[in-house]
Amino acid sequence: MYKLIASVICSLMFTGAAYAQATPAAAAASDCEAKAVSKDGKALAGAAKASFIKKCEADAKGADAKPADSGCAAKAVGKDGKPLAGAAKASFIKKCEADAKGGDKTADKSADKPADPTAACEAKATGKDGKPLAGAAKAAFVKKCVADAKAAAKAGK
Repeated sequence: MYKLIASVICSLMFTGAAYAQATPAAAAASDCEAKAVSKDGKALAGAAKASFIKKCEADAKGADAKPADSGCAAKAVGKDGKPLAGAAKASFIKKCEADAKGGDKTADKSADKPADPTAACEAKATGKDGKPLAGAAKAAFVKKCVADAKAAAKAGK
């Protein structure tokens, strides 16, 4: 009888140890379920809970898979001193990391192609009185200026 009780206790201990060594995904899921609380302290339910858990698990997986931070997130501050958020932060971090890797793509493009005359033509778009052109007048001037510049480039080749 004692052997039977001892074997049952041992099997329960090993089963408990197996449950204790759950996968990290299961641990993240239980952690996310524990965090699924509304702003007023009540537990979330239904679609709100499912959505929260899905986002929480995705964030947990994303945090594990991301490489070491290059410090760009700390530099993502606006002109007013407040931290950037949303698309502005994402864009800043993307550009910062590309610059950190030496991936300045604008320098590569300018070496392969001749400069587009549009910017130069827009700078020249002034009226007889010296004021900058606007609207349809500016558009027509720039269009003619670019066409003239392309024709001059073809004639020069």
